[in-house]
Amino acid sequence: MMTFVLGGGCFWCLDAVYQKTRGVTEVVSGYTGGHDPNPHYESVCAGITGHAEVVAVTFDETVVPTEVILGIFFAAHDPTTLNRQGYDVGTQYRSSMFYQDTEQKELFERAIERHQEDWANPIVTEVVRLPKFFVAEEYHQNFYAKHPEQGYCQVIINPKLAKARKYYAEWLTA
Repeated sequence: MMTFVLGGGCFWCLDAVYQKTRGVTEVVSGYTGGHDPNPHYESVCAGITGHAEVVAVTFDETVVPTEVILGIFFAAHDPTTLNRQGYDVGTQYRSSMFYQDTEQKELFERAIERHQEDWANPIVTEVVRLPKFFVAEEYHQNFYAKHPEQGYCQVIINPKLAKARKYYAEWLTA
């Protein structure tokens, strides 16, 4: 098993996509990359903690290749916008990849190089060492599956799922 910690805007979006990815065994929404030793949703959303909203994606690399997990990451958000994903604005929504060791750092850097050709503008995804990971509140875990009718899910998450399916249909369940 391998775990990647990735930030691509609101964690509900990446959570929704990876929950539907074959070979993914766990997705945990959380916060990392900031200075607050006790982050919670309201303080992170206010942009005062320095933390990013992220997901820790654990997957079986014998079932789903790391390149697919990282490809889905680049398909499910816009890595060329600094501190912004659509209407979500602030450093808490930054495009980010938090590595746990040198091997992951190199995987992430190669993925950025590989996916740059998919984007007209430069990828601004930060690649930084993973500091402490804080698990988000329970009501944020698997949010899309629990609230598919919610407006944010319909307007923001569904198009991201559709885009990920366009490129990775063989890996995503219905």
